[in-house]
Amino acid sequence: MRLGPLEIILILVLALVLFGGKKLAGVGKALGQSIREFKKEVGDGKDGEKQDDPSKDTDTKA
Repeated sequence: MRLGPLEIILILVLALVLFGGKKLAGVGKALGQSIREFKKEVGDGKDGEKQDDPSKDTDTKA
């Protein structure tokens, strides 16, 4: 099931009528901030995993 341009416009108009412009703008802003924070945290996690410290290697061979 794909949404065409007419369906997307209809959904946006209904959201505008139900929530109002001011409330809808606040929801969009909050959603954008949440996405930015999520991407930042995901990026930090990947960078931290790649930087392994070889001096902390517990596998010692005699």
